[in-house]
Amino acid sequence: MNFTVGFKPLLGDAHSMDNLEKQLICPICLEMFSKPVVILPCQHNLCRKCANDVFQASNPLWQSRGSTTVSSGGRFRCPSCRHEVVLDRHGVYGLQRNLLVENIIDIYKQESSRPLHSKAEQHLMCEEHEEEKINIYCLSCEVPTCSLCKVFGAHKDCEVAPLPTIYKRQKSELSDGIAMLVAGNDRVQAVITQMEEVCQTIEDNSRRQKQLLNQRFESLCAVLEERKGELLQALAREQEEKLQRVRGLIRQYGDHLEASSKLVESAIQSMEEPQMALYLQLSPCGHCRVGAMSKVELAGRPEPGYESMEQFTVSVEHVAEMLRTIDFQPGASGEEEEVAPDGEEGSAGPEEERPDGP
Repeated sequence: MNFTVGFKPLLGDAHSMDNLEKQLICPICLEMFSKPVVILPCQHNLCRKCANDVFQASNPLWQSRGSTTVSSGGRFRCPSCRHEVVLDRHGVYGLQRNLLVENIIDIYKQESSRPLHSKAEQHLMCEEHEEEKINIYCLSCEVPTCSLCKVFGAHKDCEVAPLPTIYKRQKSELSDGIAMLVAGNDRVQAVITQMEEVCQTIEDNSRRQKQLLNQRFESLCAVLEERKGELLQALAREQEEKLQRVRGLIRQYGDHLEASSKLVESAIQSMEEPQMALYLQLSPCGHCRVGAMSKVELAGRPEPGYESMEQFTVSVEHVAEMLRTIDFQPGASGEEEEVAPDGEEGSAGPEEERPDGP
């Protein structure tokens, strides 16, 4: 006994009636078409009154041309597809009436006026006993049936109960189940909200920690840049000192070479004098100056290896190895993390000053 089969046509009719009603709505007044219904050349339908309103709105000065209120001639656009509708001398009264739509409207109104309850009741009849209403529920088979089925039919050995009792009980159980589902949905939604908040918090915390990490490494890079500048300055000072000393020696040796060359040139000229008296008169002490010049002691030359700058070699292997050990500290709090870099910078100073020793 399956009485739900009897409801399917009814439900299908209700659904079809709803779809039919949507097709019978005028696009101007948004209500069901009112007679007479006119069909436009584009096959769209309008109430004739609505068509007249659209025409007058599109041609505000057209009505003043005649003494009657009937709009004759002119044109307007279909409100559904914007197709231009050209009217003859009869105006909107010259448009063809859609008798099919008008008949459908009449049928729809007749069907809609029938009470739904009476339609439902005529389907609640027993299939085996056509004149018996379904009034009991078989608990063994879990189907509704009629009294004759219990007395003479297939359910005579089954346990039955009044249909209203089962109806109320199952409806109550369904209501309780719905309430439980709604409450469960609320709890699930609350959990989802909490997890979304957790996701947002994770993103915020990660963003903040990334900023702190960038700041720590930027400060470390600043320390390295500062130390590099100091070492480059020390190297530049040593370079300048050595260059000044060597250039001073170059100037001293150059002056001695120039004076010696002039003395040699003068001595050679005096030796070319053939007369002895004149030779002795022009350069009475020439040989003394030459001897003295040859005995002049110059400043010492730079010691071997003076040009070497290997003492400014920096060893950074141990520092690089120490940098590779930098890692996160899961147990450190935010305040400790902010204090830690200062301590690291303070302790890293002596380590980074080691290259100055060599």
